[in-house]
Amino acid sequence: MSKVAIVTGGTRGIGATIAKALLAEGYKVAVNYAGNSDAAAAFTKETGIPAYKWSVADYDACAEGIAKVEADLGPIDILVNNAGITRDAMFHKITPTQWKEVIDTNLSGVFNMTHPIWSGMRDRKFGRIINISSINGQKGQMGQANYSAAKAGDIGFTKALAQEGAFKGITVNAICPGYIATDMVMAVPEKVRESIISQIPVGRLGEPEEIARCVVFLASDDAGFITGSTMTANGGQYMAS
Repeated sequence: MSKVAIVTGGTRGIGATIAKALLAEGYKVAVNYAGNSDAAAAFTKETGIPAYKWSVADYDACAEGIAKVEADLGPIDILVNNAGITRDAMFHKITPTQWKEVIDTNLSGVFNMTHPIWSGMRDRKFGRIINISSINGQKGQMGQANYSAAKAGDIGFTKALAQEGAFKGITVNAICPGYIATDMVMAVPEKVRESIISQIPVGRLGEPEEIARCVVFLASDDAGFITGSTMTANGGQYMAS
């Protein structure tokens, strides 16, 4: 029987590419999204992957959404916590709302999705939790105190939970993408994009498919001995030990 995977923030960008890659590997895949119903409908029409709408910042909505996915597809074996937002501002200008929105989605959202799934994975003695963090959670980024804090928190969450899941057959890992050629990054002014690329030793942006391949590996049985790890995929821009 095919394993079931869910990707949050999975109808666009890196999340959509991850979902497609998992489908191509034979998983039964569902995606979650928060707002853009037109994009979700187009994604489902293109791929056949069902999309479910709820905010990962809302614990009760996550629990209800997960129950619906499991009723439709079966128990969730692989969770990819990809959903994330930015509310960038220099710290002296950041508002409590901008701080809270990013923490609620990018950090609490990881808890909100993982917690309702965790007991089932423990009972079945198998699970793969893959948290999409960021290079900026490793090195920090000016104007992103909220985002960097949340993404660094995702890494700490990964390391702690990996220790709890290991003896139950559950692996928990993080991936820290660098700058990836998503629509959002490609929409920035060319001079800004060139400045970013100049800081990347390999001399280019990453491709969403490169992150998706990391996810596919960590989801596989071949990665059963890897847990609590942080996989960096940033073209050498930040070399974490």
